[in-house]
Amino acid sequence: MNAVEIEEAISKLIEQEFDAAEFPFAFLESYGNKPPTIKRLRTGNTNKTDIDGAVLQTNNIHMLVCDEGTVADGLDRLRTSPRTEKNKAKFIFATDGKEIQAEDLKSGDTLACDFDDFPSHFLFFAALAGISFTKSIENPELDVRATGRLNRLYVELLKHNPDWATAERRHDMNQFMARMIFCFFAEDTDIFNGDDLFTSTIEQMSDSQSTNTHEVIAELFRAMDTKIADRPAGNFRPWADAFPYVNGGLFAGVRDAPKFSRIARTYLIHAGKLDWQKINPDIFGSMIQAVTDEEERGSLGMHYTSVENILKLLNPLFLDDLRDKLEKAGDNKAKLLNLRKRMAKIRVFDPACGSGNFLVIAYKQMREIEFEINKRRGETDQRSEIPLTNFRGIELRDFPAEIARLALIIAEFQCDVIYRGQKDALAEFLPLNAMNWITQGNALQIDWLSVCPSTGTTVKYQGDDLFSTPLDQAEIDFENEGGETFICGNPPYLGRNRQNSEQKSDTKEVFSKYQGSFGTLDYVAGWIIKSALYCTQTNAKAALVTTNSICQGEQVAKLWPLVYNLQQDIIFARTSFTWSNLASNKAGVTVIVVAIGPKSQKTKTLFDADSARSVDVIGPYLIAGNNVTVSKRETPLSSLPKMYLGNMAKDGGNLIMDSSEATSLIEKNPDTREFIRKFYGSEELIHSKPRACIWVEEACVEEAYGIPELDNIFTRVTEFRNSSSAASTRHHSKTPHRFVQLSAKSGERLFVIPRVSSENRPYLPVDYLKSGAVIGDKCYAIYDEELWNLSIIASKMHIVWIGTVCSRLRTDFSYGNKLGWNTFPVPKLTEKNKADLTKCAEDILLAREAHFPATIADLYNPDTMPENLRRAHERNDEVLERIYIGRRFKNDTERLEKLFDLYTKMTSSEAQISAKGA
Repeated sequence: MNAVEIEEAISKLIEQEFDAAEFPFAFLESYGNKPPTIKRLRTGNTNKTDIDGAVLQTNNIHMLVCDEGTVADGLDRLRTSPRTEKNKAKFIFATDGKEIQAEDLKSGDTLACDFDDFPSHFLFFAALAGISFTKSIENPELDVRATGRLNRLYVELLKHNPDWATAERRHDMNQFMARMIFCFFAEDTDIFNGDDLFTSTIEQMSDSQSTNTHEVIAELFRAMDTKIADRPAGNFRPWADAFPYVNGGLFAGVRDAPKFSRIARTYLIHAGKLDWQKINPDIFGSMIQAVTDEEERGSLGMHYTSVENILKLLNPLFLDDLRDKLEKAGDNKAKLLNLRKRMAKIRVFDPACGSGNFLVIAYKQMREIEFEINKRRGETDQRSEIPLTNFRGIELRDFPAEIARLALIIAEFQCDVIYRGQKDALAEFLPLNAMNWITQGNALQIDWLSVCPSTGTTVKYQGDDLFSTPLDQAEIDFENEGGETFICGNPPYLGRNRQNSEQKSDTKEVFSKYQGSFGTLDYVAGWIIKSALYCTQTNAKAALVTTNSICQGEQVAKLWPLVYNLQQDIIFARTSFTWSNLASNKAGVTVIVVAIGPKSQKTKTLFDADSARSVDVIGPYLIAGNNVTVSKRETPLSSLPKMYLGNMAKDGGNLIMDSSEATSLIEKNPDTREFIRKFYGSEELIHSKPRACIWVEEACVEEAYGIPELDNIFTRVTEFRNSSSAASTRHHSKTPHRFVQLSAKSGERLFVIPRVSSENRPYLPVDYLKSGAVIGDKCYAIYDEELWNLSIIASKMHIVWIGTVCSRLRTDFSYGNKLGWNTFPVPKLTEKNKADLTKCAEDILLAREAHFPATIADLYNPDTMPENLRRAHERNDEVLERIYIGRRFKNDTERLEKLFDLYTKMTSSEAQISAKGA
């Protein structure tokens, strides 16, 4: 369940008559527990409590319904129960139907509220539904409830106004929702003169059956789009004439409203009853965006982009520097004034702004710094010199663009209330300014300099109004000579297989001026290169959130040399972390932050989970030391043997079969036995469950076709290959007894490495197989080479290398022989080195054998890895690492820095030798 669904379920539960016996189960069901789970708890099968009448769900919660007036005592009983700790309860919860008390046993947070007020605190138990949530957001329950009510209103309106869901009227519907949000906010912040003026007017002036609700709303919209001086006496209904002139284009254009059902009217009134002055514009916008986006509506309530995560980008980009200058200025009024003037000229530009989260948070942070300046200068009544028009964005969709502007307007008003007072804030809020500063359009097709020029260039476009943004450009008439520009944001990532034809066309167009093929790049690479171009022309700096794939694998060699050729450096970066939202089941994408700016001798900062390091260079793999890129090689860089991709069948599932099918085939005709071999792909290798395959050597082809059972299989393979759309596959229909692509070698001994394996294992799951096995194309293999090669593949050095330079499949390692093995830098090995490494490899294999029949999956589980196997690997790491530097490395960072240094030296030496030979 998502947060909005939970809030609705809890609200319904609290409205019902309290049933002491049923409440714990209904509570758990509200947080997503399935009926079978509830049934097992109810019957006592999984209820681990030792307190009469209580319910204890392992790893979740210990609950007790108490006698009236004994809630505090009940909570103490739960806290001291041995079963609470033994069964790892996250929460304890006691209620008597009148009040609620609870405690988060991990954080120590407590909850105490009246029973009827519980819907306002439902996120206290968010972890029960697998929802993580940032503590810095105030009133998150309010935002979720508001979103839920708006969503119910939106769905109900579309149900009764299907024409408003069409492409022709979708913009009108989105604009209607933006107007409603503004009115809800305005009536709770005294922008409208009167408490709940908007909601109460609709409630009083529309009939209970809602036959005229749309007419009442349309009249209010007409009034708010008309200046007071232009309202002739009697031209407006008295209840509409009480509303101020808003301007800014918010109520211009289409003024009619969709027709309301009785239920829709109720939803509107319920939404209006919330306290909208407490909404969080920095994160509320993305939740509202989900209301009007069909693809996102299923995840309603999960759209909090963590403020902490956004500050991981904004702080090092420019906010930390502003705070540092503020600290150094102390009470020096001249320095404080210079800092304030500098801030007034800073432009923050998000070329994929969505509903404006980054821009709003940047604005609020800068207003906080500005207020501290004013306080030290004794000018607390000073108007802000930071204009909203300096916070510019590009957004593809019209509604998020409108919400971004609305969120900034609300943020400005809220900051004015905090720093200048309600009276001054209200005096200057209306009428709204009609300038546009958020552009609706495709950021990869727009010239960013036309949206956010570097100096005082005026940007103008003939647009109608603030909330009907023209495509291509915003209408901005504001000069900003000499100011700094900082690009920030979280553009769409989209790997090549998830891009639609238009997005692929965008990428092709952005990179059309460069030599090479860029079709394998993620969509976000377009924002990286356009940021670099913009920085080249403006001296700006840019920091973007992106998936770590653009700093891994083949993409590095394609993208980052272009950035470096534009004389841009990575000025700071943050290594992989989870970009978490208010997400169910701890969902979240693994991302990095990469910042680029003009080349300089200044130190760079490399952030990871626990630290920040000052370094001279940050490379494209987010490794300190150099900016080398690693490209695929056909042969190993080091004195290593060649590694081959396994065999590809393209057989329609006929040549490869389960072991049971192979057994059945042999039972039918024992002559098939000599043509059946064990078959290993990634899963089969890791879990020691080989399948079987038909394997026919060329000398035995005639004999194989003479066996009816095999001849039938070959016939099916022929039919499958002939039906293929690929000419190369059809060509192989002539040899149905053979795999389509064959490994270049076969041998008596094989070192086999899966193409995809979990990053959670401490070492790569390499295995050693004897002759007769067939390796599928989900694996790589080295044939008939010395055992010390296994020592290298199974080392810590190798896994950190491939984890950096190879691609990832989600977060799993995606191994490649040309990119992972052929590029791996190994010092020249002496015969003594090889003998030592051979002994280490033998010890690893012996340690595994001691735990037969445990599989690689069993043996390399990080939590249960056998101690003797762990020691064998540690010895192997020590022997290999001493070959590199004469001692153990301190950590993976040191390992990678040494590997990249060695790679640079080896490739440079190779290039010099090649040049001499030429």
